[in-house]
Amino acid sequence: MTVNQNSIRVAVALSGWVALAATALPDAWPARWIPVLLFVSFGPGFALLYPQPGALRPGARLEALALAAPLSLSFGALVSTCLFLVKGFSATAFLISLAVFSSVAAAFPGLPLPAATRGAAERTRARPETRK
Repeated sequence: MTVNQNSIRVAVALSGWVALAATALPDAWPARWIPVLLFVSFGPGFALLYPQPGALRPGARLEALALAAPLSLSFGALVSTCLFLVKGFSATAFLISLAVFSSVAAAFPGLPLPAATRGAAERTRARPETRK
């Protein structure tokens, strides 16, 4: 595992807690709602998809970026629905649930991507030498 993968894991794991801390700022400040919006929109999805075991080619990176938002928003809808059903919804409970999930998911390898399994992932293998 490279330093870049570790930094991705740490950034994803901390993003939810940064968003939660931003809610302590005064109302209507952009520094309050921008981190929350970015985390809810992308945080859990990136935690599920990154880091991948190998270096990804541009097609697989684009696929991961395109899947991060729908995964995050779907998980956010699931969490908020569950919190509403148990009559425990609040912004704090919602963000804590997503932050805990993202922190735990960031500790594991990312989900396999279809583009990566079809050969869009770079393979590190020795090339056969050409004969003259």
